[in-house]
Amino acid sequence: MNSKRNILVVDDDADVREVVTDCLEEGGYQVKSVGEGRDVVNLIASENINLVIIDLGLPDTDGLILTREIRANFQVGLIILSGRTGSVEKTIGLEIGADDYVEKPFDPRELLARVRSVLRRQENAVGEGIADSPTAGLMFEGWTLNPDAMTVTNPEGAMPTFKSSEFTLLQAFLEHPNRVLTRDQLLDFVHGKDSPAYDRSIDVLINRVRKLIEINPKEPLIIKTVRNHGYMFASKVTKQT
Repeated sequence: MNSKRNILVVDDDADVREVVTDCLEEGGYQVKSVGEGRDVVNLIASENINLVIIDLGLPDTDGLILTREIRANFQVGLIILSGRTGSVEKTIGLEIGADDYVEKPFDPRELLARVRSVLRRQENAVGEGIADSPTAGLMFEGWTLNPDAMTVTNPEGAMPTFKSSEFTLLQAFLEHPNRVLTRDQLLDFVHGKDSPAYDRSIDVLINRVRKLIEINPKEPLIIKTVRNHGYMFASKVTKQT
């Protein structure tokens, strides 16, 4: 429930922190805000933070570097809230692991909707409760995806780290192999039908998954681009027995 979700706002603008805090608290979340990046990592670890909203232009650190550090060490939602506009900045932010990118100036209601969407995706990925029976693993090219354990095992038996959105995207492909999926369909699979995420965020996510499973991500053989239509998972998928 919202009352149990803790959000950390990192922004050097006190007015922005106040607006974001008021908006999220009205939405039922517990909010802590800071104006610098130096204590963020410790706060996430000690305050049981579920989602971080972070500005890129912090006075004491590069917001992109901090975003990358957070993603490498914590399974939390990450939304970049920045005055840096343009597709290049968005792409970089999503490439390093942010779940969403919101440009300033922003509508507080839209930000709240994006927060709810990211947290909902986290809950769906982790799952609440215990399944009645285990779900069969899905296998392709020597890889195995286990939906219950949320693990992906490579042909050598190792388990590369998949972020929740990467795992969900790969699972969607494995459940719909050799079928062209549009960006809108993939957005629905990964983010839900009410997600405000934009369709090009799927391109970024596709590139991240390719880097994890393709031998040569620049010449992909598994996740293929179907020009003007979308993407297709081109490998045979079998269920683990």
